[in-house]
Amino acid sequence: MKNLSSAAVLHNGVEMPWFGLGTSGIKEGGEPAECVRMAIVNGYRSIDTAALYANETGIGQGIREALEETGLAREELFITSKVWNSDLGYESALAAFETSLEKLGLDYLDLYMVHWPVKGKYKDAWRALEKLYNDGRVKAIGVCNFQVHHLEDLLQDAEIVPMVNQVEYHPLLTQTELHDYCKSHKIQLEAWSPLMKGGLLDHPVIEEIAMKTEKTSAQVILRWDLQNGVVTIPKSKNEFRIIQNSQIFDFELTDDDMARISTLNENRRSGADPDNFDF
Repeated sequence: MKNLSSAAVLHNGVEMPWFGLGTSGIKEGGEPAECVRMAIVNGYRSIDTAALYANETGIGQGIREALEETGLAREELFITSKVWNSDLGYESALAAFETSLEKLGLDYLDLYMVHWPVKGKYKDAWRALEKLYNDGRVKAIGVCNFQVHHLEDLLQDAEIVPMVNQVEYHPLLTQTELHDYCKSHKIQLEAWSPLMKGGLLDHPVIEEIAMKTEKTSAQVILRWDLQNGVVTIPKSKNEFRIIQNSQIFDFELTDDDMARISTLNENRRSGADPDNFDF
């Protein structure tokens, strides 16, 4: 893990950057395009969006502007989107993929994911994602917010093991059992809300380690993610923060620092519980 181009190797051999830009809550209009453009110009190579975020058109515009400005090739970027809960049928998931691709203005996606484990629906959607993968429309497929029992259920019928599981993950929600399960099945864990929506930045343990390492609290948490082998995608609209968040490849946390941060776990969520949601 030397820089923003450093990548985890998924179980199908595809390389996924360890660090990227999350775009949840960055609504359509000028903001998504400018955030994405700024991120790519400043070295980011991974951009995460979803149909739910209603910003795919702007994300696509930002990608095109950044490629023109930097001279990068599309193949140097890693673009993720997700199928929303209302489209989790087989045919509807295939149609949702085409809609996302059209909005983004892309020929393929690097990663396409089932957004939430809606009971009785995610298996049909997974079959659709397997078809997209087998047809070469996506380089990798994955799931979001799946707990161990969701993954076990999915794998009873799946032909392809998910390459990625994107879940809420931060020092107050370390999800150790899930992480261990994913590692044993070669499923890459990815963190959304890695900073717990800013709620961890003034935690005294984090602040103490930040002072010692001469880094920000956010940088310490994001570095903790990487050293735990977790891909991470913090969100920001501010160019200074976008750059600052990414400056985590020039230091390492000690084993003691890592352990102290991990012991902060309270199994506390800032988002919905995958076992109890109604959307």
